[in-house]
Amino acid sequence: MDNIERRDRQMAYISDEAVMAEQKRTRKLMQELNTVDRSDFESISRIVKELLGKSDGAFINPPFYCDYGSHIEVGKNFFANYNCTIIDVAKVTIGDNCQMAPNVAIYTAGHPVHPVSRNSAYEYGIEVTIGDNVWIGGNTVILPGVHIGSNTVIGAGSVVTKDIPDWVIAGGNPCKVIRKITEADKKYYYKDREFDPEAWSVIEKLPDVDDL
Repeated sequence: MDNIERRDRQMAYISDEAVMAEQKRTRKLMQELNTVDRSDFESISRIVKELLGKSDGAFINPPFYCDYGSHIEVGKNFFANYNCTIIDVAKVTIGDNCQMAPNVAIYTAGHPVHPVSRNSAYEYGIEVTIGDNVWIGGNTVILPGVHIGSNTVIGAGSVVTKDIPDWVIAGGNPCKVIRKITEADKKYYYKDREFDPEAWSVIEKLPDVDDL
């Protein structure tokens, strides 16, 4: 079994020449994305479409960093703000309408804990999955193997080490559930600040999450 197959089976593998050869295309695209005119939104969208394995209307504010890009699948209307890093040794699947604040990092990759094993050059990648309508706060780190449920918010500065369920606000290091998100939250845009009548009239007309 070669190291590409071992990697894709989420087994221990070594980043040999064949593995690194797969990253060359990605590095060229990242170079293009990270040096493009920041006001050229059409070019940014085009490069993002070419870079990611699957996307539908995705937009990423450069700079952006990843290993393969082809291992990243995002749903409709994905947005990542500045300095997002996705180490996509294993597959990263992100649902519809997800948003990432600046400096979010998703790591599927890791190394053995014991120094003898680690010095062997074996490493691993374990997939990460994020549901629909998820907002990830700035400077959040998501570790290998984590699943984040739909309609959830992860607070800024979190380190997500374990699965987080649907419909919650979670935060901290390690990230833990703080509370459920309820229908009562709908009328607020920030803490106790309610939407004004003009904005609320727009929100009232939007389809329910279950109807999307």
